[in-house]
Amino acid sequence: MVTVGEIEHFLYALAPRPLVQSWDNVGLLVGRPDREVKRILVSLDVTEAVAEEAQRWGAELIVAHHPVIFGGVKSLTDRDPAGRTLLYLVEHGLAAICMHTNLDAAAGGVNDLLAGALGLVDAAPVVENGIERVGVLPNSLPLPDFLARIKEALRPNGIRFVEGGRPVHCVAVGGGACGDFFPRVAALGCDTFVTADVKYHQFLDAQALGLSLIDAGHFPTENLVCPELLAALGQQFPELELRQSGCHGEVIQYYL
Repeated sequence: MVTVGEIEHFLYALAPRPLVQSWDNVGLLVGRPDREVKRILVSLDVTEAVAEEAQRWGAELIVAHHPVIFGGVKSLTDRDPAGRTLLYLVEHGLAAICMHTNLDAAAGGVNDLLAGALGLVDAAPVVENGIERVGVLPNSLPLPDFLARIKEALRPNGIRFVEGGRPVHCVAVGGGACGDFFPRVAALGCDTFVTADVKYHQFLDAQALGLSLIDAGHFPTENLVCPELLAALGQQFPELELRQSGCHGEVIQYYL
């Protein structure tokens, strides 16, 4: 018999607890650690739709990246999406384990996968135990060619960017909302930074520093980790049935 607690222990082996940022909320967030698990649904987020999908399929556990409890939840009612999702999980006996910034920073985690998908070599953490990675392209590319590579690798619905004026060679990546780190990336000599959720003033300031700043979307830059979680869980627990969410995808659309 495999339990929720055993799966949490395994996931912490993949994404160690010391890598968790101080503000984060990870681990078993809903459910009982001693409950038996036969089916796991993997998803980037735990939404109402994902919870309903797990229930329909007969899963006992959802393994996700983004925490289902975050930002100081003060009530548990059906008056808001977070409350409805949590109530659904509890009422249907669904457990949820979330591995967030530790999975961003872990070896083989979100940002190693992102660097690999974009063709970077010698990728390493920007700072020790940090989330962002910096690596190089074997051959420099014009920015339009690198944008085309991002489109092919991540399949975002759109890409926002500013051009720093240099060919793409030394590249930093930070899956999700890492735009605040662009000054540190620029100071390292990077010519390009791929991240998400970039603010207007960050685009302006990055361009003034000669840094091409690329917003490839939060979901596309992080969802690479879901198939890897699926594979790792399948290898460790071959007796379990595993599935990646089929209902959850990029929600941001672009009108051009």
